[in-house]
Amino acid sequence: MGGTRGFIPVVHAATESRRDEIDTIVAANSVAGALDAQGFTTEVVALTPDLAQLDALPARRPLAVFNLVDAVNGDGRLAPMVPARLEALGLRHTGCSTSAWLDTLSKIGTKLKLAHAGLPTPSWSEDGKGLDADTPVIVKPIWEHGSLGLDERSVMRGAEAARAIAERNLRWKTEHFAEGFLDGREFNLSLLDGASGPTVLPIAEIVFDGFVGAPRIVGYDAKWTPDSAAYIGTPRRFGLEAENPALAAELKGLALACWQLFALSGYARVDFRLDAQGEPAILEVNMNPCLSPDAGFAAAAKQAGLTYEVMIGAIVAASLGALQATA
Repeated sequence: MGGTRGFIPVVHAATESRRDEIDTIVAANSVAGALDAQGFTTEVVALTPDLAQLDALPARRPLAVFNLVDAVNGDGRLAPMVPARLEALGLRHTGCSTSAWLDTLSKIGTKLKLAHAGLPTPSWSEDGKGLDADTPVIVKPIWEHGSLGLDERSVMRGAEAARAIAERNLRWKTEHFAEGFLDGREFNLSLLDGASGPTVLPIAEIVFDGFVGAPRIVGYDAKWTPDSAAYIGTPRRFGLEAENPALAAELKGLALACWQLFALSGYARVDFRLDAQGEPAILEVNMNPCLSPDAGFAAAAKQAGLTYEVMIGAIVAASLGALQATA
């Protein structure tokens, strides 16, 4: 189809150097296909690190730009440059504003804001110091949101955290920190903007199968390596709303509180873990969750009765305000 409803380019800055970036390219092609099916003219624009391709877009008068950039030149810290450039050019774009990107880009910055607002999040240490020696922690990258470098060795005793942070900073060329490791259930809540505000899509739980003696985490392989034991052993399941309405309502309330606190828009995902007492804690607020057809956001939308095309249309509609997604 294509062509009758205006031009919406799909931009990304991924290369084929890592599996998570390859998935972004897959998502870009899938989004473009969904836009075409709904009558939009579209094309996939692969950005170079100088983002020069964005400067040519105003002359083509796009309705909006579908922004799938979560890293530039492999560096997640540079992702906010894209919405900032688009906003400077006067172009509408999907997803969150530059200010929301900046508020959530650093996991430590996100946790500071959550804690200040009284929202639950695991304890943490920037340098691995000051932790209880025997308490389990997980060492994570501060700036990356694709589980880069996360595996079972990322979980350790507090006494080992400072050394591990220093080693991983050197290995991955990006800063890490230590977060208290919660070994409870894990949930992902996808939020989709609409005319009456955000809707929380059906809640997904990550099920950990076959993790005997290994930390239950969603590491890099669990996200991006389909033939790995970690990927196969971390299926998602739905149904919490019927099984435990009270917990589902609590998680939904916390996710909506994050949406308000960080002034989110378009779509987002909030990740949770339960502590030993069964109380939820917020792990991450993700501005740009993966939109591949087989990813969690699309799965939650499908569970809500939305086709992939309708989901993409709803994201576009949020960026345009008055435009309504079509079935």
